[in-house]
Amino acid sequence: MRESLEYWLVVGVARCLGRLPRPLARRVAEALAWAVYRFHSRLRRVGERNLEMAFPELTDKSEKVELLRGLFRHLGWQLVEVCRLPRYTVENTRGWMRTEGLDHYLAAKARGKGVLIVTGHLGAWELSGFYHSMMGYTMSVVVRTLDNRMLDKFVNDNRCKHGNRMLSKDDFGRGLLTAMRKGETVAILMDTNMTPPQGEFVDFFERKACTATGVAHIALKTGAAVLPAFMLWEEAEGRYVLHFGPELKFARTGDPQADILAATQQCTSAIESWIRRYPDQWLWIHRRWKTRPAGEPGLY
Repeated sequence: MRESLEYWLVVGVARCLGRLPRPLARRVAEALAWAVYRFHSRLRRVGERNLEMAFPELTDKSEKVELLRGLFRHLGWQLVEVCRLPRYTVENTRGWMRTEGLDHYLAAKARGKGVLIVTGHLGAWELSGFYHSMMGYTMSVVVRTLDNRMLDKFVNDNRCKHGNRMLSKDDFGRGLLTAMRKGETVAILMDTNMTPPQGEFVDFFERKACTATGVAHIALKTGAAVLPAFMLWEEAEGRYVLHFGPELKFARTGDPQADILAATQQCTSAIESWIRRYPDQWLWIHRRWKTRPAGEPGLY
């Protein structure tokens, strides 16, 4: 009964927002996001703490507030895009979505050893894979299966409308290896807190963060290309741009563990560099530094 109620509530909201004109839907979603920001004090405190750790130079609280309000605005906008996914086509998105650096992706794909897209909860991450497949470049995306099976199917049916596939986060190692051997593309959101042994500690905003090492393992094992990509809102253009960064080159020193750690650091540093360029579009309300090295006190 609870699953059904949750499902129909989400579907009802999605249909309402999906049918409104896009500008109006955005204003409605902004108001909802502002309400969450205003009344969800725990999320606000986590966001403020993360900004305090990442940007100690921001001593004026109003600057942190401005960044967090920007984040919630972008989350509201992404909600609109997710609700409108079934309506989007190449033609009706041409004026407000485009790619940049696609040549980096095409060169990596042409090598035939598979492509691992390193991405994160920055910009419109739900829109990025959908747009990539809509333009003719299908991929697999590593996701966490939702507890509500009806909602999980509803969300994934939209994600997969143009041929994308979802890989469960619970058992994605085998799927990644198979995809790379077939020369396919897989996107991994690599900016969430992990726990050992799935994660190792690397530097993220000059602070140790437990980070998934799966991308490094697979890339070093298969020779797959690894490059960052993010769908970001470009205010000056008034559109979303799917940015592909240059391929990340990993060293092989003969010490597998050291190579995996170094490659994981490269991926994390690449994500950080994009967050620094678009700080109001990253998910600051996630407790990214929750897991601490042994003996170190918690940060939240």
